[in-house]
Amino acid sequence: MKSGGEKFIYRRPESLQDVPTHYCPGCGHGTVHRIIAEVIDELGIRERTVGIAPVGCAVLAYDYFNFDVTEAAHGRPPAVATGLKRVRPDLIVFTYQGDGDLAAIGTAEIIHAANRGEKITVIFVNNGIYGMTGGQMAPTTLVGQATATSPRGRDCEETGPPIKVCEMLAPLDGTDYIARGALDTPAHTRVLKGYIKKAFLNQVEGRRFSLVEALSPCPTYWRLTPQDSLARIGAEIIPHFPLGVIKDEE
Repeated sequence: MKSGGEKFIYRRPESLQDVPTHYCPGCGHGTVHRIIAEVIDELGIRERTVGIAPVGCAVLAYDYFNFDVTEAAHGRPPAVATGLKRVRPDLIVFTYQGDGDLAAIGTAEIIHAANRGEKITVIFVNNGIYGMTGGQMAPTTLVGQATATSPRGRDCEETGPPIKVCEMLAPLDGTDYIARGALDTPAHTRVLKGYIKKAFLNQVEGRRFSLVEALSPCPTYWRLTPQDSLARIGAEIIPHFPLGVIKDEE
């Protein structure tokens, strides 16, 4: 209790640093960072957790987490995570990747890590666009969506449809847990936290590859307000990328 009878209803997780953010207003990365930090605290695994930061908007993730975080070349976090986990199986190793990092340059890495059943956790933040490099079209950009490299909207005839990473990985024998959540509402955010906690718990229990996708807003390159960006997730993105647990090998 605080002086005057006030009660704390919010505390910063121990696994999250108390530092200013570099993310744009309305960006979802900060929320996902907090969810991860809360989960790690709740599971009591901070002292043996190692994160792998990608090239992308979350390239500075090591500034925000209060545990060891290493860097990987663009698209290569699953390879780095594989090495760490195999050398130190006692560690809890996770990658934190965007759609450009995981689903474009890193497609081969994620598919083969999943197929091998590596005992790692992957957090896949999908905002459907390249953020750090200027708003180019990503593998998950929706058909018709305008970007820096598709100013007239993504043309399915030219580039194919958006890649559904969860549905692509779920049939692989090496995957144990695949789920997709969203950050558009408090209710969906709470469910997403449950998915992420389950993915980390699976690793604690020695299970194989787990991936959780988080549909996240990018107000800057969607050219929308933060509020309208959240509305877009529900109206346009979730219908194409359905939410829920796609695979759970109990």
